[in-house]
Amino acid sequence: MKISTRRLVILSFLIALSIVLTRLLSIRIPIGGVEGIRIGFGALPIIFAGILFGPLAGGIVGGLSDFLGYFINPIGAYMPHFTLTSFLTGYIPALFFHYVFRKRTDFIYLLISIAIGQILTSIILVPYFISTLFGLSMKVILIPRLFSQAFNIPIYAILLKTFLHFDPLKVQASKAN
Repeated sequence: MKISTRRLVILSFLIALSIVLTRLLSIRIPIGGVEGIRIGFGALPIIFAGILFGPLAGGIVGGLSDFLGYFINPIGAYMPHFTLTSFLTGYIPALFFHYVFRKRTDFIYLLISIAIGQILTSIILVPYFISTLFGLSMKVILIPRLFSQAFNIPIYAILLKTFLHFDPLKVQASKAN
C-alpha cells in the first residue's frame, strides 16, 4: 500500500467520519444492560476506505476508528474483540472487491462484497462476542441485527456505488491532465 499525503488525509478523514457516525450519530438500543444494537452508518466510511484503497487500508481505518472512538467517547470497558470486528469490517469487503471480483464496480459485486463482510462481522462475530463477554442470549441479539443489516447492506452498496463515481484521487488526476 503506497502512502501518499493525499491518501493519508483521506484515510484520516474517513476515520474521523466513522467515529462521528458511530459514536455520535447512531441510535443505540441496549439489551440486558449492554449496547445490543447500534443503528447507524459508522461502518460505511470503513468499508469505503477498503474499497477505495484496499483491504489493509480498510482494516486500519476500521481498527483505528474503534480504538480512537473508544478514547473519545467510551462506552463501558475497552474490548479488543470489537476492534478486531471493526478491522474486519473494512478488510473483508475490500478483499472480495479487489481480489475476487477484480474491482468491478457493478452494484451486485459491491452488494455481495459488503454482505459477506457484514454477515461475518455484524451478524456472526459481534453477537458472539456480546454473548460470550456479557452472557446475553444470541437469539435476543441476532434477530434485530438481521433486520438492521437487511436494511444497511443494500444502502451501503447504493451509497458506495455513488461514491465511487466521485473518487477524489481520480478527480484530482483528471484535473492535472
